Amino acid sequence: MAEIQDWSSMRGMMERLLKERTGEDLAVWNERVRQLQPTSENTLRIWLKEQGVTGYAQSLLVMETFGYPAYLTTSADELIKAQYADRPQLRPIFDAIIGAASGLGVVSVQARKTYVSLLTPRRTFARIQPTTRNRIDLALRLEKPKADVRLVPSRIHETMKWQLGLSTMADLDDEALDYLQQAYQVNV
Repeated sequence: MAEIQDWSSMRGMMERLLKERTGEDLAVWNERVRQLQPTSENTLRIWLKEQGVTGYAQSLLVMETFGYPAYLTTSADELIKAQYADRPQLRPIFDAIIGAASGLGVVSVQARKTYVSLLTPRRTFARIQPTTRNRIDLALRLEKPKADVRLVPSRIHETMKWQLGLSTMADLDDEALDYLQQAYQVNV
């Protein structure tokens, strides 16, 4: 079974980006922000943008100053348990997808508040989201596949162009697993 990562790995990436883009580490930037004593998140964002700090690096410094949302400090296990708390019948499907993905090659599994991302070393290739109380949507980063009535345009994320609705373990059949494998292969 693959190790499921929480937001702490994302935080590490944000710290690396801050250092790469500015030449200074988080401790230095936190001290600069402390000396600034911003009165609001917006004030801090404006100042950071003037300093050339944008994107994830900026978000990191804002959270360091004004606090992290609870879902960023929650463990991966707790995030997933919360996603399936009111739909326990879907959890075996989720577990089976993770198991199948683990056998594809190098796969990172990242838990978020409402979904789980599957990543190759290059980029995200799939997203698992319990969309309703009776269905998991498995979104896949694929180009137009062969015609299949089960594979529909994705509403989950713009980079995940196709999705499969999975309501039972029977829905996670060879065809669904083949699509997961295809998505992995084209995104390695």
